[in-house]
Amino acid sequence: MRKIYYIISLFVLAVAIGCTDDNSSVDLDAVAAPTNISALTTVTQDNTGKVTFLPKGEGVTQYEIYFGDGTSEPAILNPGETYSHVYKEGIYQAKIVGKTLNGKSTEVMQEVVVSFKAPENLKVVITNDLSVSKKVTVTATADFALFYDVYFGEAGKPEPISANNGESVSYVYQAAGVYTIRVVSKSAAIQTAEFEQEFEAILIEGPTSAAPIPSRSAANVISMFSDSYSNVAMSTWRTDWSQATKGEKVIGGNNIIQYSNLNFVGAEPAATINAGAMTFLHVDVWSSDFAEFRIKLVDFGANGVWEQGGDNVEHEVKFTSPAQGSWVSLDIPLSDFTNLTTREHIAQLIFSGNPSGSHTIYIDNVYFYKEPAASSALVGTWKIAPEAGALKVGPSYGSGDWWANDAQAVIDRACYFDDTFVFSANGDFSNVLGADTWLEKWQGVASESCGAPVAPHDGSGAATYLYDAGAKTLKINGAGAYLGLPKVNNAGELPTVTVPSSIIYNVTLTDNNNTMNVVIEAGAGVFWSYKLVRI
Repeated sequence: MRKIYYIISLFVLAVAIGCTDDNSSVDLDAVAAPTNISALTTVTQDNTGKVTFLPKGEGVTQYEIYFGDGTSEPAILNPGETYSHVYKEGIYQAKIVGKTLNGKSTEVMQEVVVSFKAPENLKVVITNDLSVSKKVTVTATADFALFYDVYFGEAGKPEPISANNGESVSYVYQAAGVYTIRVVSKSAAIQTAEFEQEFEAILIEGPTSAAPIPSRSAANVISMFSDSYSNVAMSTWRTDWSQATKGEKVIGGNNIIQYSNLNFVGAEPAATINAGAMTFLHVDVWSSDFAEFRIKLVDFGANGVWEQGGDNVEHEVKFTSPAQGSWVSLDIPLSDFTNLTTREHIAQLIFSGNPSGSHTIYIDNVYFYKEPAASSALVGTWKIAPEAGALKVGPSYGSGDWWANDAQAVIDRACYFDDTFVFSANGDFSNVLGADTWLEKWQGVASESCGAPVAPHDGSGAATYLYDAGAKTLKINGAGAYLGLPKVNNAGELPTVTVPSSIIYNVTLTDNNNTMNVVIEAGAGVFWSYKLVRI
């Protein structure tokens, strides 16, 4: 039976390769190992000890289940399949293995309790999610139990949701209100244990935390509403022709605007805003019940007056199905406001959305901004300093606790230490690698060595850069463009993440702008540091 599964997997692989474009290739080495491996284990209530496994995970093409009771052969399953196994009474350590087509695997151990005693000492905790509206979480534990079923009591939803004993299960109701939640804890015995409680699923009517704090340099911002900047004077945040109720809240010392019963609402500055040099509009918005969010900008023209048939221009952009119950940060290119052909006399900002007249939104950090211009401080050609410690990585900012290059590495990797990073005065950026550079296994080589640069990290793609001297950040735009090491980016390290379209680095210039110290957090808690010198 096991051979059959492998044959099927190889057939699927062959089909996948055969269906690819002639100019593309399947990079199996780039496929990451599976994550979040677990299994829901349920048992029949008939004293037979029949346990059913439903394995779960991300990036899995095949599962293996080792039962932990001396059974020699594992069960082999495709995603979504279940497998039943009969145990004698006892406590077992099952092993769940998730595999990918390239052979990478992740395994977890999971306790399987098979008891012919009815569950005892059932304890249930029910809580409301404090950030997601109408979301209720149940956690149940009981002695001798393997799993439990939860009936959340919403009309039309009679089927329970199952969870392993001691684990949590969540449910989002269609409407806030009081529901009868019933929990049935189960072991391998015929008798079960039950718990029932009336519980109110609450509507989160507003955010419980402040919006993200902006970090853009004030020199590149025209702010209308934000505690992080000096705001232009506003005549009103609710015009007399608006159809909405305006309120204000303070969260963590941060001011926000509330609009309830929103159909549409207009805001007007005391004087028209010249946003001609700006390139983006930023808005942070929070709602527990919107299905669509719209923003309109209106320019009154050179005379600063709205006139029927005059030189006013306007355009509205919309966002369908925005995330509910959390802050949504919108950075909207002003070029998206297609019909807003002039931006030198912005006179109105109008918010609207759906469901019209019956939803509530919260607004913060409303401002125009432009990307920082390329700085002359970076213009020129740079390379990694040919010295020990020029490359390092560790668990904290600037740390090299995990690894740092030594002096011998400068010699062994001479093909890397002669690579250059070129910042042009017009904002263009280039990786100049020459005939060879240092390659790692994730780039398709058998071992780490010097070799011909591998696309997209070969310097062939167009790239630009934006340096914000005030914020000490450097943004490099262009898939495959990089500073330091090609595998390192803000999401993590290749090949476990995709090649990004841009990367942001923290940069400090010293030695009369001839030394560049760079730090980037690759994912969470992994800090790479580079030292570059101007040549």
